[in-house]
Amino acid sequence: MAAFSGGKSYHHGDLRNALISAAVDLATEGGPERVVLREAARRVGVSPTAAYRHFDGRGELLRAVKIHAQRALADAMEHAAARTPGADEPAVAAEQRLAALGRGYVGFALDQPGLYRAAFCTPRSSCADGFAPAVPASEAEPEIRAFTLLTDALAALARTGRVPDRARPATEVAAWSAVHGLSLLLLDGPLRRLPAQRRHDVVESTLAMVVSGARAD
Repeated sequence: MAAFSGGKSYHHGDLRNALISAAVDLATEGGPERVVLREAARRVGVSPTAAYRHFDGRGELLRAVKIHAQRALADAMEHAAARTPGADEPAVAAEQRLAALGRGYVGFALDQPGLYRAAFCTPRSSCADGFAPAVPASEAEPEIRAFTLLTDALAALARTGRVPDRARPATEVAAWSAVHGLSLLLLDGPLRRLPAQRRHDVVESTLAMVVSGARAD
């Protein structure tokens, strides 16, 4: 999605996407708190009135940003997995992919903290009665693909016989909890001041535990 800056023109009939792009820029700069419909309109170069023809309010715009951020997170995970050297043994390859997806997850959080926070924010409807306006089908919030990628990686590992079937449901949530919790600790918690090498070691140790935990009966 292309970014827009203040006063930059947009193609006729594409104002909605232009506003979303501006809002994504705002979230990238300062997290979900920075996403304001009037500011997005100012950056695109239109009046707030024009913006309100496409979005009921901040909550609906933030919902669109959240969907974009979740997709960006999943894309980062897939890119990290694609960069990982393959292995001839299926079990080893499955373990490497699981670790790489987790590495991409944490890496996205550290590289794009604003978007990462937006991916898990809770947009509020701006309507007085609490009714949330309909979101276009193309922007309907999907299942969180980051979790699906982890689930699929664990399924591939299970097919090699290294993950007991009865352990799968708990393992999926545990793997997600590990990478998500570590991301938050590194961003906002007591681990945020770790030097780079120590942070790398913590990430790799956590990923090793995720893989070994998945193998445990």
